[in-house]
Amino acid sequence: MSDWQPSAALTALQARAALLKVVRGFFNQRGVMEVDTPLLASAPVTDPAIEAYSLQQAELYLQTSPEYAMKRLLAAGSGPIYQICKAFRQGESGRRHNPEFTMLEWYRPGFALVDLMAEVGELLCLVLGDRPVRSYGFADLFAREFGLDLFSADSSELCQLAEKRHGIPASSLDRDEAINLLFSHDIEPALGRGEYSLVRDFPASQAALARLGRDPQGREVALRFEAFVDGVELANGYDELLDADEQRARFSADLEQRRQRGQVTPPADENLLAALAHGLPECAGVALGLDRLLMLQLGTSSMSEVLAFPIDRA
Repeated sequence: MSDWQPSAALTALQARAALLKVVRGFFNQRGVMEVDTPLLASAPVTDPAIEAYSLQQAELYLQTSPEYAMKRLLAAGSGPIYQICKAFRQGESGRRHNPEFTMLEWYRPGFALVDLMAEVGELLCLVLGDRPVRSYGFADLFAREFGLDLFSADSSELCQLAEKRHGIPASSLDRDEAINLLFSHDIEPALGRGEYSLVRDFPASQAALARLGRDPQGREVALRFEAFVDGVELANGYDELLDADEQRARFSADLEQRRQRGQVTPPADENLLAALAHGLPECAGVALGLDRLLMLQLGTSSMSEVLAFPIDRA
């Protein structure tokens, strides 16, 4: 194949067009408005696990998600909204990753997290075919796989387990890094096999932009979920944080962690904070990777098979 030619077959490009039509029809039937927000932002996410691309000349950043801008629309009274757009993240390369990718993100004022989980299940059944939709508590999966109580296990126990399982020195890991390593390598590959698996009630330390709450046992957890299909993480949803002061505190904590790690420390998004202070409606929101969804629909093994021009061939 010559370098100028697309990496995806024409049939895959046709399938992408058909998928976009199906997704838009899904939301149109539910009265969810499509919106279009800028790809360039004055401030990126502060999450230490995500690195944005900066445009130094313009002092702007390529968005890693349309979340901040869409929340400003929600605070302005938009009602339920969705967006299909490009997002950009440094270090996102591999069979299931590309530095530029297509994201579907939507927000549902008045929805509890369980309502949004059901809607994600409905979309997956529409696109990928009917399967049972089952939800699991994050800690319950750890108990089943490792025979330990995630809430009572101390950091050293988790780090030592990660070292034993995967050879990463315990001394180089913190608690959340050990949890993420164990989850991604030992639990995630088995999720979504013959079903759509929705994992809820994440550790409170991994709340990101989600609210905190209590699980059925009364333990503090992050009110968020992730969706998995055939071992692939496909979507990440939140019961959205509404408190501007709490969000500012989380931004500060993220930036301090970035400083300690020697990472770039971008500005916090003051426009988002102002929107939260004005008043964000009670809502749940979710981001879903459309390229991965298309991969699953077509049964391909690499994202390059569903992208016209992956970054390494752009």
